[in-house]
Amino acid sequence: MSKGRLEAFSDGVLAIIITIMVLELKVPDGTDLSALQPLIPVFANYTLSFVFIGIYWNNHHHLFQAVPQINGNVLWANMHCFWISLIPFTTSWMGENEF
Repeated sequence: MSKGRLEAFSDGVLAIIITIMVLELKVPDGTDLSALQPLIPVFANYTLSFVFIGIYWNNHHHLFQAVPQINGNVLWANMHCFWISLIPFTTSWMGENEF
C-alpha cells in the first residue's frame, strides 16, 4: 500500500468525523441573537474539537512525510484513528452538559 492511499483513508475518516460533529449543532428556535446564547457551550466545544482534529490531521501528514514505507504495523497503528471518532460523542456530551 502506498503512503498516499493510507493518507487518503485517514483524510476520509477525519472528514466524516468533522461532518458528524457539525451535525450536532442544532438550529435555535428563535430568530434573534439571544436565541443563540444557549448554543454557546455547544459551539465552543465544537470549535475546540475542530481545532484538536485539525492539529491531529496536520501532525498525521507531517508524520507520514517521514515514514519510508507502509507495512502491517503502520496500518494497524493508523487504526488508532478510531479513538478520534469518539470526539463527536464527547463534543455533544460536553456541550449539552456545559462541561
